Amino acid sequence: MTAPTIHEVLHPANWKAAKGYANGVVAEGRVVYLGGQIGWTGDQVFEAKDLAGQTRQTLRNIVDILKEGGGRPEHIVKMTWYITDKAEYLANLREIGVAYRDVMGKHYPAMAMVQVVALMEDEAKVEIEATAVLSA
Repeated sequence: MTAPTIHEVLHPANWKAAKGYANGVVAEGRVVYLGGQIGWTGDQVFEAKDLAGQTRQTLRNIVDILKEGGGRPEHIVKMTWYITDKAEYLANLREIGVAYRDVMGKHYPAMAMVQVVALMEDEAKVEIEATAVLSA
């Protein structure tokens, strides 16, 4: 079960349940755009070499930046994930799910995921950009 949301989640009644994401979100308020974040610390150091660890740090970075604008994870309405290895992602779903819930709670915005050949930082395994809407 997902956590209550401050935005309206769009899900056709006759569709199979979305797991770990929303198909659509309606929101009103101040929009915050977060540029692509990767799994390094604020000092630009990769402490984690694995995808789950980098995902956890990437999500922490998103939450930290969002907090600067007065937002919280539940304000996020859309995320786009870029990963370098689909097989590694699928092999580590449990650990990535735990990292996600530890940082984001049970809030699942609209999401897309794309496998890319590489990211700009050679050590990066994941990059996530997000859009949040702060309540008016």
